[in-house]
Amino acid sequence: MRALQIAATGMSAQQTRVEVISNNLSNMSTTGYNARRAEFADLHYQQAARPGTVNASDGTVLPTGVQLGLGVRPSSVSVMLSQGALSSTGGDLDVAIEGAGYLEVTLPSGQAAYTRDGALKRTGEGLIVNSEGFPVSPEITIPDDARSISINGDGEVYAYFADSAEAQLLGQFTMVGFTNAKGLEAIGSNLFVETEASGAALQTTPGQDGLGTLRQGFLEESSVDPVKEITDLIEAQRGYELNSKVISAADQMLAATSQIR
Repeated sequence: MRALQIAATGMSAQQTRVEVISNNLSNMSTTGYNARRAEFADLHYQQAARPGTVNASDGTVLPTGVQLGLGVRPSSVSVMLSQGALSSTGGDLDVAIEGAGYLEVTLPSGQAAYTRDGALKRTGEGLIVNSEGFPVSPEITIPDDARSISINGDGEVYAYFADSAEAQLLGQFTMVGFTNAKGLEAIGSNLFVETEASGAALQTTPGQDGLGTLRQGFLEESSVDPVKEITDLIEAQRGYELNSKVISAADQMLAATSQIR
């Protein structure tokens, strides 16, 4: 009775889909978050009669054969790369990326990580860091006596001082792009690390090589569409219920078989 195992894979697949949807909905307010989508593929087929098999002495072949599918499996959970809406915050160190690309931060281990979360902060020493306290690369330090900070679209950071009308250039943020950004590995805290699938990090100036620019005083909102996620959730629930009904039907068939005298 293969139907029991096949329906079980269907229930497992829909459970995975619900978990992905729940993660999307829980991150609907996360800065710079891109929605994920569960993708599936059919499992191996049992060839009861292969298509093209000779069926008679005159050379007649089976046009279709008999191929019995064995269920479904998750093939990937793909990131849906899309620009989120920009929300005005007015913060001097809040920057949104308009277009493709990531900011680079340095983890305590020295490894580079990448993020679209532009809610930056400053340490007691004036170093610009992300919300987790990891320094943004290249490192830029704001002097204690700086009156205000300005960040232009090219990532140049300027400081204004009380005793001078001219702004002082402190440094310039870089932008990082990838050949396959969907291949990045998410490690939490809005951070990603490079993998073999993503390709090597391509570092350049904001606005160059097809990457986006920075906008000060804004943050990128999550790209999650709650209406679509709720619709997909209902669909996944119904799929789970239908697969459970198949298990019930297969159980009744087994019960009928065992009761034959």
